[in-house]
Amino acid sequence: MAVNPRTVKGRRQLKFETFDDVVSDVERLVAAQNCRMLGNWALPELINHLAMTMNSSIDGVVTKAPFLIRFIGPLIKRSVVYGKKLSPGIKLPAEAVHVAFPSGSSSQQSLDALRVAFARAERERMEADHPAFGRMTHEEWLLMQLRHAEMHLSFAIPE
Repeated sequence: MAVNPRTVKGRRQLKFETFDDVVSDVERLVAAQNCRMLGNWALPELINHLAMTMNSSIDGVVTKAPFLIRFIGPLIKRSVVYGKKLSPGIKLPAEAVHVAFPSGSSSQQSLDALRVAFARAERERMEADHPAFGRMTHEEWLLMQLRHAEMHLSFAIPE
């Protein structure tokens, strides 16, 4: 049975300032003897998701959010991008889940993909349209990626 991420207790409080902070945290999680996941995703799926969204911010996203979300997205973009944190629990359509959270690799392979994606974002511009918020600057994407990583990685508890 799926976990409701909005009600999960015991998540880590994270604050990333740079992509290196994110990669360092993921390296610690992968190196841990055991990593307890409080949410619905295994660690490799979660790391793959972060790498995929980073690449999408450069290459673009093929899918778009439903019309209503695209309509209100630009109105709330500022509060989400410049807010202190992202809230968990966005429900994706079933057909989008396997694309958004790719599986089939080890934690180490996922970490390697994340390193490549983050290094790419340091030398290329993240300026693709967001599926819900529309046009985003490189700086907005940077903030969004950091808040996005904080939210997802808060569900991973190294033991």
